[in-house]
Amino acid sequence: MKRIVPCLALAFSLGLPCFAQVPVQGSPDQDRMLASADGRVAANKRLVYDFWREVFEGGHLELADKYMAEGYIQHNPNVPSGRAAFVSFFGRIARPKPVENRIVAPLVAILGEGDMVVLAFARENPDPKNPGQKYTTTWFDMFRIENGRIAEHWDPAQKQ
Repeated sequence: MKRIVPCLALAFSLGLPCFAQVPVQGSPDQDRMLASADGRVAANKRLVYDFWREVFEGGHLELADKYMAEGYIQHNPNVPSGRAAFVSFFGRIARPKPVENRIVAPLVAILGEGDMVVLAFARENPDPKNPGQKYTTTWFDMFRIENGRIAEHWDPAQKQ
């Protein structure tokens, strides 16, 4: 306790926040995140990355069969399982637009191991305790790849 008090006093005197959140930010180098010494992992990361750019962000649902297994399993409680059900669900909200060369959402990391790939994104939300203010957090989308297609998806979504 004797060491903490002087540190806090110094932080306050310098105007430094003592317990402030460090904002979550996307990485500027998405190409580096796609690299892997394991060729299969690199291919899986690229598959998920291109799916996200072309189908999810680009709204090109006609490309879903290129990326998704027919029996696609969805663990988000708001979206049905199956490739056709995914296309039907997102077809009500997504409109095709030009596909960007990189993921537009602030991408923090792409992690891959074996048949699993995780995309981590920075997300900004309204602060429920401070109206008019926002805070950042991290959102995760995890995919399982089987036979060169996305077979399963998880995220932290809650039932709406």
